[in-house]
Amino acid sequence: MKLICIGRNYAQHIEELKNDKPTEPVVFLKPDSAILPKNHPFYIPAFSDDIHYEVEILIKINRLGKHIAPKFAHKYYDEIGLGIDFTARDVQKELKAKGLPWEKAKAFDGSAIIGQFIPKTTFNDLKNISFSLIKNEEIVQNGNTKNMLWHFDELIAYVSTFMTLKIGDILFTGTPAGVGKVIPEDKLVGKIESQTFFEINIK
Repeated sequence: MKLICIGRNYAQHIEELKNDKPTEPVVFLKPDSAILPKNHPFYIPAFSDDIHYEVEILIKINRLGKHIAPKFAHKYYDEIGLGIDFTARDVQKELKAKGLPWEKAKAFDGSAIIGQFIPKTTFNDLKNISFSLIKNEEIVQNGNTKNMLWHFDELIAYVSTFMTLKIGDILFTGTPAGVGKVIPEDKLVGKIESQTFFEINIK
């Protein structure tokens, strides 16, 4: 099982971090050891003073695939979920300044929150799914899949040109604007539309 993450897939998030708009999806990986166990709090790691939340729609791969054509990509997932890509922003900035990979900032233990999944048939339109992150009872991120630069099927087709997708792989599809820092005693709640998909306490 691998966690495939897409960066810079929402224009406003690109702007808030002052990044260049990509001409193709930005792809990076997290190991399975990055997954925070269910019902566990997230502990801020000692190596960072600037851990940011990034809420994202997740899709779970349900069959083996390589070089998947966009028109067939919809057959490779049947569940939609919600999660967080925690990022050590201070570490990431240092790595980016040196032209180095981001793994230390993105792939550390506990950096991937994976909430519940529900059938994609629950949604009338996969290109119009609203989702949000609430921190301490205040909405800090509000997103909608209609604002993605590359949608689910395009991402599956693109990623599968470089690596084989396997059953159980999870695709993090990018975060909207509003990312920010967590501190101890924060509580994060992730929702798709009005349904809660995860709750995380920060320690």
